[in-house]
Amino acid sequence: MSVQERKERERARRERLILATARELAEEQGWDAVTTRRLAERIEYSQPVLYSHFRGKREIIGAVALVGAAEMAALLRAAARAADGPRARVTALARAYLDFAEHNPAVYDAMFQLDGGLAFAHEDTPEPLKDAFASLLESLGEVAGDGVHPALFTEVFWAALHGLATLTRAGRLPPEESERRAELLVDRLAIV
Repeated sequence: MSVQERKERERARRERLILATARELAEEQGWDAVTTRRLAERIEYSQPVLYSHFRGKREIIGAVALVGAAEMAALLRAAARAADGPRARVTALARAYLDFAEHNPAVYDAMFQLDGGLAFAHEDTPEPLKDAFASLLESLGEVAGDGVHPALFTEVFWAALHGLATLTRAGRLPPEESERRAELLVDRLAIV
């Protein structure tokens, strides 16, 4: 292994450590607790080392969002693959999405609530975000219905899921009805 390869691997390892630590701190205490000083203390590197990877908190949030989008896409695809038939796939997809939002609140916020400097629905949208949308489209496109553009239907269904996730997390909807809401969404919006 060349010196350059070793340096690149070390840099990638540091970057993963920074992101994992930021995510851990955000999940424990919220994104307000994530500062470069706190991250530097936790990972035992200087702040300039952090700045050599990320220009600031906004870029860290964006990087956590991209990692989260890749994780969510994998979970959604796995849930859909494990289900038999279009209706079961959509139900599994809805539950997996809502579970991801519930169990990864800081990551979900980085993906959809906070400014991570990421473009959505543009040509320059990063691949992990496009792939997360594609993981929804793969199952939802088949139930869009005649005359309905699959991507448009996916956007509407996603918006409904996001609304359920966000309102439940904010305490605006009682959590004990989460399962029933997901079923109702599938029953009424994705009739198969």
